[in-house]
Amino acid sequence: MPTYNTIMSLAAGAGLLLLVLLGRTLHRDKQFKAEGWALSAGVLGGILTLTGAHMTLTWPFAKYFPFDNIVFGETSLGLGVLLLAAALYLWKRGDQIVAAEDRPAEVAAVAKPLGIFIFGLGLALFGIAAAGVYFQLFAAPADEPISGMFAEWPIVEAIFMSGLFALVGVGAVLFPFALNSFTATKPLTKIAKWMGGVWAVSGAAFLLFGAMNFYTHIGLIVNTMQ
Repeated sequence: MPTYNTIMSLAAGAGLLLLVLLGRTLHRDKQFKAEGWALSAGVLGGILTLTGAHMTLTWPFAKYFPFDNIVFGETSLGLGVLLLAAALYLWKRGDQIVAAEDRPAEVAAVAKPLGIFIFGLGLALFGIAAAGVYFQLFAAPADEPISGMFAEWPIVEAIFMSGLFALVGVGAVLFPFALNSFTATKPLTKIAKWMGGVWAVSGAAFLLFGAMNFYTHIGLIVNTMQ
């Protein structure tokens, strides 16, 4: 039952944190080096696009968890392509951003058309969160270390994972509205702060959860080897 939600979770969490820090840097930091941000977005976007595309196009990717194709594959593919687009823009137009009088407004104007797709992804994440709780997805088998402690109560991990997807979804839905007031001439609005806050919390959680899964998934394989 191969899955990539170890490196996927790690990269997705890092990607969300990267976007939050990028917005904060554009708004507050006068020393902006676009190349570093472009490289970071390119690395994370490459990982998510490659693994997400493979999982999305291979059906079923995991024999007993075919919904993983949708839950992890399609969402990782969407975020990965967005990060690659950001990497390309930052690399090719970095000097233009640095030279702009209002850097946040310059980037917001370019990103605005993407708000439609990102808003749609937010709604999709709400759907995943609802399905996760209703169908009690994400439960780890008893043979898996740490996560397997809750195998008798599948609703626990279902609520935890669904909550993370919902948090990312909240930020995605707020994204196009946050762009409307993203400027260096005014303080960040409550919408922008909420968007950054939920992405920071969910990003850190996905990063730490993905790192933990490297241990738990290896342990599951070892415990089930015949």
